Amino acid sequence: MNNLRKYKPPMPQKSLSTKLLTRVLSVYFILTFVVTCGQIFAEYVNTKDYIRDELGTLQKTFGRSLTRAIWELNIKQTITTAEGLLDIPMVEGVIIRDDNGAIISQLGRALNIHNLYSQQLVQEDVMVEDTKAGLFGYTFPLIFEFSGRATQVGDVTLFSSRDVIFSRIMLSIYFLIGNAMIKTTFLIILFLIAFRKLLTEPLTQLTEQIEYLELEELDGQQVKIVTDENNELKVMERSFNNLISKVVEYKKELKQTQHDLIESNQKLDQQNLQLEQDVARKTSNLSQAMIDLQQQKYELERQKAVLTEEVDLRKQTEQELLSKQTQLQSSLDELSFAQEQLVGSEKMAVLGGLVAGITHEINTPIGIGVTATSFLQERLTEIETAYKNKSLSSAALEGFINDAAQSAQLLSHNLERASDLITSFKQIAVDQASEALRTINFKDYINEVIRSLHPQIKKTSHSIRLHCPDDLIINLPAGVISQIFTNLIMNSLVHGFENINSGQITIDVNTDENDLIINYKDNGLGLKPAQLKRLFDPFFTTKRDEGGSGLGAHIIFNLVKQALNGKIEVSSEPGQGLHYRISFPKNMSSPLPLFKLD
Repeated sequence: MNNLRKYKPPMPQKSLSTKLLTRVLSVYFILTFVVTCGQIFAEYVNTKDYIRDELGTLQKTFGRSLTRAIWELNIKQTITTAEGLLDIPMVEGVIIRDDNGAIISQLGRALNIHNLYSQQLVQEDVMVEDTKAGLFGYTFPLIFEFSGRATQVGDVTLFSSRDVIFSRIMLSIYFLIGNAMIKTTFLIILFLIAFRKLLTEPLTQLTEQIEYLELEELDGQQVKIVTDENNELKVMERSFNNLISKVVEYKKELKQTQHDLIESNQKLDQQNLQLEQDVARKTSNLSQAMIDLQQQKYELERQKAVLTEEVDLRKQTEQELLSKQTQLQSSLDELSFAQEQLVGSEKMAVLGGLVAGITHEINTPIGIGVTATSFLQERLTEIETAYKNKSLSSAALEGFINDAAQSAQLLSHNLERASDLITSFKQIAVDQASEALRTINFKDYINEVIRSLHPQIKKTSHSIRLHCPDDLIINLPAGVISQIFTNLIMNSLVHGFENINSGQITIDVNTDENDLIINYKDNGLGLKPAQLKRLFDPFFTTKRDEGGSGLGAHIIFNLVKQALNGKIEVSSEPGQGLHYRISFPKNMSSPLPLFKLD
């Protein structure tokens, strides 16, 4: 419990309420846009139908006078009537024809009447549908009735356009768009207030309360979310408070066990002291026992009974101590299991980053191989076509052979590169998940670890220099070495080289008679004395607000001390970087346990 530290949870990069609001409002915006467009389209259709009805009404208004004018061959009146029709705002064009299909008057915007009806007159009302020019219209015949006989003297076509429709519905469009914008703005404000009140503020309260919990004084400490609703946040509150209660009960049980153990030890000391006193007393009385042997014999038998009773009591006490020791060992095992789970989680996080990076690296040579294969396939198709057409020349064949050779070489090179990357990644990934002993070339293996971290290193201008004997062959748990160097390099990249463009990492590997010695240095920011003192403490990190776990250096310390049975020292000054000195036996006959609890 003394190793526990205050944990400050990382602040999220993006608010959950903002994310939910964005998704909800996106759906609402799409629906509003679709509905508004539908309303505008419906308004357009209704206005168009109304204009067509208006054009039909004009037939009843001007049809009779226009028919009489044509019947009487009054061309001037016909043209005047056509001009009057054109003055009506909804009419964009007028075409009047006589009984022979000849155009008497054509004013304004119009279509080619002969393309519509040829030279024939329409016998009944006809609607002219929309055209590319945006015109639509209405054609009706002119019938003159005289002495009970009906004679068609011509027809009239009135044209309108989409511009007229839009000029009439423009105000409605502005109203619909404004209405949609007002509703959207109101909904955004409403959702912002709701999400802030129901989600953001309770989560902030819970985070602040958890941040300021005193882990050394958990008794009586509870988190509280101010809300009247029994939602997921209240469930989280109850779960966290239950966890605190269980931890408090565990501390009390552990304290009681320690107290019982101390009392048992005190009783045992008292019994031992009493036993010594009895032995001394019996020795002093030995001379007097010689005077009266029978009396001494009786006394000795009595003392024997007392000693037997004391031995039985001592055995009972020892059994109680063994039981308490078993309970304490069980508690220690649970702590060890929890520690191993934390380290396993950190390993999986590192391995996940390794998988993402190596996937990106493998895609590059594979993409080049696919491109080369496609190019070779195209050239093969061209050569095959030329061969079938008997137009294949020696120069074309020679060019194809050169292209094929280059493509094959490019394909082979990139496939070998992808294979090397996969082989390196497989070994590193297997090693990080295993603690088995393996004989390795130390320099080659460190280069493989550095190669597996290439996706993270290539994004920067930092460099790594490795100085190691080429023939250094050792037997050790390769996964532990991989995890140590991965954590060291990633700590330098993330923490040491923050706001530094070109950092340098130097790794010097040497050996003496029994040990392998590693000096790891970087020229990064370094640490203050107070930070350096807590470097190996669990959950200590300078990147708490950015998601740092504080387990990287702690894991390195445990791996060196316990898994490698080695030593680790660290020195640093602000602005001078970090210097790790690690030493451990060169060869191991059997793996050591990863974690030990004393």
